Amino acid sequence: MAKKAIIAMSGGVDSSVAALMMVEKGFECIGATMKLFYNEDIGIEKKNSCCSLDDVEDARSVAYKLGMPYYVFNFTDNFKERVIDRFINAYETGCTPNPCIDCNRYLKFDKLFTRMKELEADYVVTGHYVRTEQGENGRWLLKKAVDETKDQSYVLYMLTQEQLAHTYFPLGALEKTEVREIAEKHGFVNARKHDSQDICFVPNGKYAEFIERQTGKTYPDGDFTDINNNILGRHRGIINYTIGQRKGLGISADRPLYVCSIDPEANRVVLGDNKDLMHDELTASDVNLISVESIKEPMRVKAKIRYNQKEQPATVWQEENGDLHIKFDEPQRAITRGQAAVLYDGDVVVGGGTINRIIGY
Repeated sequence: MAKKAIIAMSGGVDSSVAALMMVEKGFECIGATMKLFYNEDIGIEKKNSCCSLDDVEDARSVAYKLGMPYYVFNFTDNFKERVIDRFINAYETGCTPNPCIDCNRYLKFDKLFTRMKELEADYVVTGHYVRTEQGENGRWLLKKAVDETKDQSYVLYMLTQEQLAHTYFPLGALEKTEVREIAEKHGFVNARKHDSQDICFVPNGKYAEFIERQTGKTYPDGDFTDINNNILGRHRGIINYTIGQRKGLGISADRPLYVCSIDPEANRVVLGDNKDLMHDELTASDVNLISVESIKEPMRVKAKIRYNQKEQPATVWQEENGDLHIKFDEPQRAITRGQAAVLYDGDVVVGGGTINRIIGY
C-alpha cells in the first residue's frame, strides 16, 4: 500500500517540484496550501503577498496536472496568534524577530502535522532546501542543502525528532537551477516565478507602519544616548530600530553612529561606534537540539546568528536552566536579541535557540 504525503504548496516552483518528485516516488499525494492571512485584514495589496489568489491558483494548477487532490487550509487565527502577535511583541520589547522560523514551527510543522494525522497521512513534504537522514545513534539529523546558496537549515532548527521522522525534503540534493529546469520540462505555470522575498505580511519592509496599523498604538519618542548615557537626540519610537542600524537615525554627528542596544523600559536607544557592536558571547533560550540530546560538556561547533551569515567557530555548552551559552572564537557584529543562534557540526544542524542575552553589554 502506497505511503500517503501532504505536500505544503505555496504556489511557488520549489513546492511544485517537491510534489512532482513525491508523485514520481509512488506516494499517494495531497496538495495543501495554508491560508495564513487575509490581505484586507493587514492592509496590503493582494498582489503583494504570498498565499494570494494567484498563488492558490498556481498551486491548484500543478496539483491538477499531477492528479492530486488539493485543499486550502484556513490557519489565519493561528498565524495571527503565533506569528504576527509574536512579531509585534518582539519589536515592542526591543528585540528583532524572525517570523519565518515561527511560521515553520507553529504552522507548517505543527498545524499541518495535525492535519497530516487527521488525514491518516504518513509525511509532510515541503520545498525547503535541506536534507535529512537517520544517524548511527538512531537520531534523525537535519543537514544543510547541497546548494548552499539556497540552504534553509537555519530556519528549521526547531524541528523535533518526531517531525523529522515524518517529513520529506525532496529538493535538498538539487541545485535551484535544476529545480527550475524540472518545472519547465513538465510545463508548470510557475517554472520562472520569482522567489518570495522579505516577510510575507510586510512585503514593503515598513515594519513600524505595519505594527502601528495592527495595534492602533503610537509609540512615543525618546532619547538617543551614547553608551555613557549622554543624550544625543530624540528617536521616533523604539519599534523603528534594530541592532546595527545606521541609516534613518536623523542624528548629526562627526562619525557614523549605529544602534547598539534598545532599552524598552527606559524608552531609550543607545548609539555607538562600529566597535561597540562587537561581542563574542551570548545566551539563547527556547532551545531545540537535534543531533544530540543535550550539551553537558563544552562542545566545539560553528554557529550563525542570522540567516545570511556564514557560520563562525565557537564553543557551546548548556547552562543549568537549559539555555545555550555560546562563546565565539572572534567577536561577532550586531548580535541581536530575538534572532536565532543555530549550531552546526559540518553539514549537520546540532540545534539552536533564540538569542536572549548578549554578554558584556
